[in-house]
Amino acid sequence: MERRDFLRGAALGGLAVASGSLPTMVQAQSPKVLKFVPQADLANFDPIWGTQYVVRNAAILVWDMLYGVDASLRPQRQMVESEQVSADGLTWTFKLRAGLKFHDGTPVTSKDAVASLMRWQKRNPMGLMILNVQKEITPIDNTSFKWVLSKPFPKMLDALGSVGTPCAFIMPERIAKTDPFKQITEYIGSGPFRFVKNEWVLGSKAVFEKFTDYVPRNEPASWMAGGKKVSIDRLEWIIMPDPATASAALQNGEIDWWENPVADLVPVLKSNAGIMTDVADPLGNIGTFRMNHLYPPFNDIKVRKAVMMAISQQDYCEAIVGENPALWKKLGGFFTPGTANYTEVGGEMLKQASNLEAAKKLLAESSYKGEKVVCLVAQNQSVTKAMGDVTVDMLKNLGMNVDFVATDWGTVGTRRASKAPPAQGGWNMFHSWHVGADCINPASYVGLRADGDKAWFGWPTDPAVEEQVAAWYSATTPQAAQQAMDKLNKAAVDFVVFAPTGFFLQYTAWRRNIKGIVKAPMPIVWGVQKT
Repeated sequence: MERRDFLRGAALGGLAVASGSLPTMVQAQSPKVLKFVPQADLANFDPIWGTQYVVRNAAILVWDMLYGVDASLRPQRQMVESEQVSADGLTWTFKLRAGLKFHDGTPVTSKDAVASLMRWQKRNPMGLMILNVQKEITPIDNTSFKWVLSKPFPKMLDALGSVGTPCAFIMPERIAKTDPFKQITEYIGSGPFRFVKNEWVLGSKAVFEKFTDYVPRNEPASWMAGGKKVSIDRLEWIIMPDPATASAALQNGEIDWWENPVADLVPVLKSNAGIMTDVADPLGNIGTFRMNHLYPPFNDIKVRKAVMMAISQQDYCEAIVGENPALWKKLGGFFTPGTANYTEVGGEMLKQASNLEAAKKLLAESSYKGEKVVCLVAQNQSVTKAMGDVTVDMLKNLGMNVDFVATDWGTVGTRRASKAPPAQGGWNMFHSWHVGADCINPASYVGLRADGDKAWFGWPTDPAVEEQVAAWYSATTPQAAQQAMDKLNKAAVDFVVFAPTGFFLQYTAWRRNIKGIVKAPMPIVWGVQKT
């Protein structure tokens, strides 16, 4: 039986089996309780320590930001009442708005903001750029602080409002003083929801309750910007790694919203009159085959190029979203198609079909001697599982010795941070993806930076890539910016910072009695109503 037929049958079969308990389950549902199935388990909950989107998506409920990006990707004031920048661009002064309070009842102060920003900037690409030109960041009084620089940083507000992980979330000072390379253990924010830690069960559930003392802004909500007005009292994240189970639960009314249903089951959901489906984010996603540049075999550029030659973006995209050509496209580079910075200069070969023979020839010329390639593949994350299935066949056909480590997304998130040799608990490659909103600005594009120890997992080092990031940042005309983007794309392809596996769109699905769901790079809960 084909996998898709099996999933559809299992989803429908699960519906029939579960229907006997349906009345009790539906009656137990409260209109003020929203039951949501996220993309993966919330295995850790420190949005600064790591970059997993599932953690970021939970964090936006609990922690607020000084600025929030709106649906036009423009940063807007959120926790900030006002900002001033000196005429020479070297001193920024920020004032917090009134009424900000943490979930433990203490007021948000400038000391909290300063400590939080200092922790954030050590893990965020644009934060590190600020750190390189920073003289000091200090409180002025309880509600104001100043940031003094040695050189102007005109994209300051873009950095503070970016939804690219890790985001500039504001925490209490005592928590924000935690080493940014160690996980926090206390989850207190000032956002519209508070985290119910005593109900957190790994692999099963995470719970968020409305923070009644939260004071939303008066403006209309738009993604992370504007007034975050919450209409529900309780949000329950229900972990359902089996897609057939999640599909049946949504159809039964046991859950209200499934963040990312697998493509094979979308036709089943569309056929149900009680279910709504739509593309979750029109900016889409860019799949990634991420390689560890520190150790063999991927410290050899010839091996990385051989893999890039062997990749078929069509195979990867169809494994993730099916054969519908409206849901995926080949990429000639690393940036979000349809946006101003998109370019395919130097990346023409990425869009070609897999050239296995040429890849085998290049691999034979490399330093690869048959050593194991440790592939971390999360099985409870549909995107990574689909890509992993393609990868194991591709690498074996290429002639590589594959050590396929089938694990969970939380373990991948922890293990990929290790710089230990692959045979000692490290890794050679893993799969992930970058949402389109994170792949527009090269300065904040964590996956594309190539600044060694400061780079994303895999730690590539290539001055040519970093030179063009800096050139884009300092460009004073659109023409100069585009020239830098073209050179950056070519440099990243030539060095194989990572191998893009194509662009794809994903669906989201919810019951018809849920109103207010918007298209965005993350699930937006404020404004959602359950009738």
